[in-house]
Amino acid sequence: MIFTETKLKGAFIIDLELKGDDRGAFARTFCAKEFAAHGLKNSVAQCNLSFNYKAGTLRGMHYQTPPAAETKLVRCTKGAIYDVIIDLRADSPSYLHYIGVELTADNRRALFVPEMFAHGYQALTDGAEVVYQVGEFYTPGYECGIRYDDPAFNIEWPMPITVISDKDSAWAPFQPITVGV
Repeated sequence: MIFTETKLKGAFIIDLELKGDDRGAFARTFCAKEFAAHGLKNSVAQCNLSFNYKAGTLRGMHYQTPPAAETKLVRCTKGAIYDVIIDLRADSPSYLHYIGVELTADNRRALFVPEMFAHGYQALTDGAEVVYQVGEFYTPGYECGIRYDDPAFNIEWPMPITVISDKDSAWAPFQPITVGV
């Protein structure tokens, strides 16, 4: 795997090192030792799959707070998505900054999302499928979200929103997080 840190400290784009022969190709998509060597949380509590019928579908922006803060390793296995993360760590030099990364079945990239980052994505193709490994169990009492169009971030989504859940469209504007108070 090839780890490339983004401008948001601790968030990595992970490219595969394909080993090919006459049969096709093989690549490791996760290795606890390699993740630990890059200072990344290397445990997986759950693996999730989402399927999106229509291009323009938006899911997010989701996160969980401590003690259930979660990491994610996100990969698009069919079609294409525009994946967005926002750094919500108050002590981070990239606090409240975001990045967007195109993940596709063709580029086989993954995005490592650290704890206390809001995460969401927009399907760029009909039938986009996303697999993500999560480092903490889904814990509804610690689930939070930010509206996809919150003016505090001005996220530039690549296409009009065609489908969004009532829950995701109802998230309140961003408020700084107080943990352990």
